[in-house]
Amino acid sequence: MTRQLTASAARYVSRKVRTKGSTGSGWQNRAWELFHAVPEVRFAATYMANGMAGASLFAGRRTDDGTIEPAPQNHRAAEIVQQIAGGPDGRAKMLSSFGKHLTVTGEGWIVIRPNGEVLSPDVPEEGHDWRVLSTREVRQQGGKLSAEIDGEEVEIPPGDEETLDPDSPVALRVWESDPERAIEADSPVRASIDLLEELLLLNSAVKAIARSRLTGRGILLVPKGVRFPTRPGQGDAEDDLIELLMMIAETAIREPESAAATVPIVLEVPADTISDFKLLTFESNFDELALKLREEAIKRFATGLEIPGELLLGMSDTNHWGAWMLTSEAIRMGIEPKLQTVSHALTQQWLRPLLQAEGIDDWHRWLVWYDTSSLRVRTNRSETALQAYDRGVISAEALRRETGFDESDAPTAEEEAARNKRSTDEEDAGQNDGQEPDAPRPDLPVDETQDEPDTLPASARPAPGDGLLAAADGLIWAALSTAGDKLLRTPVCPRPERARAREIQAAALHTALKVEPGQVEQYRLLDGAWARVPEIATRYGLDPGCLTAALDGYTRELIAAGVQHSYDVVPAVVTSCVGLAA
Repeated sequence: MTRQLTASAARYVSRKVRTKGSTGSGWQNRAWELFHAVPEVRFAATYMANGMAGASLFAGRRTDDGTIEPAPQNHRAAEIVQQIAGGPDGRAKMLSSFGKHLTVTGEGWIVIRPNGEVLSPDVPEEGHDWRVLSTREVRQQGGKLSAEIDGEEVEIPPGDEETLDPDSPVALRVWESDPERAIEADSPVRASIDLLEELLLLNSAVKAIARSRLTGRGILLVPKGVRFPTRPGQGDAEDDLIELLMMIAETAIREPESAAATVPIVLEVPADTISDFKLLTFESNFDELALKLREEAIKRFATGLEIPGELLLGMSDTNHWGAWMLTSEAIRMGIEPKLQTVSHALTQQWLRPLLQAEGIDDWHRWLVWYDTSSLRVRTNRSETALQAYDRGVISAEALRRETGFDESDAPTAEEEAARNKRSTDEEDAGQNDGQEPDAPRPDLPVDETQDEPDTLPASARPAPGDGLLAAADGLIWAALSTAGDKLLRTPVCPRPERARAREIQAAALHTALKVEPGQVEQYRLLDGAWARVPEIATRYGLDPGCLTAALDGYTRELIAAGVQHSYDVVPAVVTSCVGLAA
């Protein structure tokens, strides 16, 4: 399913309204101040930046069915995308910057200049110097657009409305459109500015509580005489109470490690006014409330982000399956939409104008797209892919994708032929009993008994009967149907997509949704699926535990790999249990 793009992008071409209000709105300036002042904002922006930096951009072509296929390496679109930001390292840095810009202010700028003018040492002279700038670094005054680059003001001349001249500076505005006014930017921080202001006040209150000498230690009332402790050199003169309190409070703040910060103030009062020592404290109910309010403010900010709140609040109570699920959700709901925003901008305002200017016929079909497979690779999924490939239920292309490799790593025809030849030679050598192998055989213990062994190799076991195969196939199909019905009621299937999901057969729903291995257990997709296995195993003389394990393992692999069940695979699934009586 291809998501619809809601991103916005514009090239500075004239003094039109398309740049109105897009350079440093008041809330955006405050958002940057909160980014520097509130660690939770910095964490959310940095998480998004690091995630986007791990993705890669490539040139793709949208086919008639809506899918996107990579461009050939020698195509002009692929060459243009490879030159974006000077190469892979520059593109990673560019995406990282936009991770912060789109999270904090919802907007950023790309300024592209011919390197022949700026002579950047990191870019070939015939290439382009790419800079990602914030809303504070781009200004529009008097109908002119200027950018602050390396401390210098650079004026960006308006470009042509129809064509793109790569030999002159170009400014691209990239922003997340506000749903109310599309020309304005929107971001998660924008909706939380008042909440973050409240969090700053609570931080100040907690800081004041920690610093307050009187709040923490109080006054110790001691019966006997009415006087205050005197300072050295003071003689018998008595201190003024207010002066004493202020002096000790200032000392505690200036020198937190001093005695004034750790012991209460001693005040002697007439013995007839108190019967014993008393400690007066100046704590208030707000002290404990401030901590709770601060925690509540952080939780509310976390729920307003575009990534799971647990990533900000901590995952101490989450197992590794849950952590993988949250990370996958962050990629799908947070990182990929922002990659779409940047890709859309580069497609509309850079790639397609250049292809059109060079006379490429189908220029409108080519686009800049992203790949997040490197962010999704996990050890358990790679192992599942290897097992599924060995059983012949996924292709070599799917195996490479799930193990973090791409199609450029596929073996060439010559390498494949050489590998097949080696395999054939090894099989021939193993079947040739008339010749001694070149390598010496190791001394192995030999069982010379003539009794029939208790177990047989898998190849020597009897083939499963048609009745067993039909029963196993029915069990697998029923288990997948049960899992599909449960998937409809889990976050794996978002609510907007549930109407479409109901049109898919329940036993095949896992092929349309991305189900993580841990979610099979988390959502109990297969609970109760194997209740009839003992009965069927007994009927066909099999071990119930073995049959249950075989069916359950195979079904879990299908769900995690997103592969549809095939009756042709059933014999391989149950063969290992044939001959193992209950």
